Amino acid sequence: MTTWTLCIDTSTDVCAGLARDSEVVASAHVGDNHSHVELLMPTIMGLLADAGIGLSRVDRLGVGVGPGPFTGLRVGMATAFTLEVAGNKPVKGVCSLDVMAAQWRATAPAPDEFVIASDARRKELYWARYDRTGRRGEPQVTLPTALPDLPIAGPGVAVFAELLTSRMPAGAPTSIDAGFMAAHLSQLPDAGREPMYLREPDAKPPSARKSALAGSHRRLGPAVRRTP
Repeated sequence: MTTWTLCIDTSTDVCAGLARDSEVVASAHVGDNHSHVELLMPTIMGLLADAGIGLSRVDRLGVGVGPGPFTGLRVGMATAFTLEVAGNKPVKGVCSLDVMAAQWRATAPAPDEFVIASDARRKELYWARYDRTGRRGEPQVTLPTALPDLPIAGPGVAVFAELLTSRMPAGAPTSIDAGFMAAHLSQLPDAGREPMYLREPDAKPPSARKSALAGSHRRLGPAVRRTP
């Protein structure tokens, strides 16, 4: 029996992929990290249409849980969980960095130890350290100068090209391949269903408004009496 798997990741750009059993059917990468809401569903529907199937044929879903910026990451996760409820399809959360680490180990000889990094904005990177078995350390968000001196891959390299490009071996992945993610979803570690933000979102609810007179100690003089 054929199993159709749909995977999406919006931790950086909009990525969507489709697999039939363990075979990649389609993979899309839309390089615009400011239009996740507008681009994600049309990208998904386009992949399904090209494959000649509808959402009802999808058997399982995978979603990248980051690390990633708050706004973009929640678009992908909210979409995946909406599709889960609408179609009663199970969703598996996967660390977005793990996908690229697996890509590297599957398509080219990966070093014994290496780093996968993605753009965290604010002149920082999200990153994690991996060993030869693919085992990951705790994801972090730091300045690029704080990364360990190891071979590196991922979309974060291009953000700090002058500093990091020399440490990126040939064949190392530069972005997430959501088609690979769909074809290998069963082998990727389960990262749960909570987003990996790693820091507070930029937008926060306003605190309680203080009275303009609160804390004021200025004394008011006597009222001025006007004579008729």
